[in-house]
Amino acid sequence: QVQLVESGGGLVQAGGSLRLSCAASGRTFSNYAMGWFRQAPGKEREFVAAISWSGGRTYYADSRKGRFTISRDNAKNTVYLQMNSLKPEDTAVYYCARSINLTIQPGGYDYWGQGTQVTVSS
Repeated sequence: QVQLVESGGGLVQAGGSLRLSCAASGRTFSNYAMGWFRQAPGKEREFVAAISWSGGRTYYADSRKGRFTISRDNAKNTVYLQMNSLKPEDTAVYYCARSINLTIQPGGYDYWGQGTQVTVSS
């Protein structure tokens, strides 16, 4: 059974930064692409960023390009999301997830974490 555990969320002022982490259990972490999604109250879950198994390729939602950076450390079974210049509209629960392929589609991910709350105050 794969477990994904997010951490690093919290309350930050607009313009601030946060670094989210997602720790994965199991010995096959490096075989999979990883993604970050978010869901704000009353809204659908949306894609944030994804990274290939090697870290060599990344995808970003257009509105997050330049502000968010996804990275991974396969030796630590961990994927990160560095978020800079945060805006109130970035407030959401952020989820990490695992996928066989590098994709922006939530349906392509088979395991999900429980999420970590990010709140950006104006």
